[in-house]
Amino acid sequence: MFESGELRLVLLLLMKDEPRHGYDLIREIETRTGGSYSPSPGIIYPTLTLLEEMGQVEERAVEGSRKLYAITDAGLAFLTEREREAEAALARLEQLRRRGEALDSGPIYRAMSNLRAALQQRLANKPDKQLIFSVADAIDEAARKIERL
Repeated sequence: MFESGELRLVLLLLMKDEPRHGYDLIREIETRTGGSYSPSPGIIYPTLTLLEEMGQVEERAVEGSRKLYAITDAGLAFLTEREREAEAALARLEQLRRRGEALDSGPIYRAMSNLRAALQQRLANKPDKQLIFSVADAIDEAARKIERL
């Protein structure tokens, strides 16, 4: 989704006006893409830690288990130098949202969620190799059918 270093810039840009929690940043990015992309906590939180170690953000408060991060003067200076790049990355997120709206792909996302739920349920109890191969074959067959549409 992001080129090297762009996620850091996007996070700084999103924190420019107000401090934010990691979860809030995830939801903001997801909202800006219209639900097409949602960065995982495994990407956001290490990036926030890196920004904190670089002195570009700082922890302001803790609300329960959520840390509130704010951009520092060093972060603002870095963002100012590369704001055009950060804005371009945000514009790509907006393009994803518009593309998703134009396609009205809601039924596809619903079907993908159904598939995910079925897989989690069916594979929850140590599946045997035959089941794993059968599931993989079913997914491959669905992919072939979609390719032929």
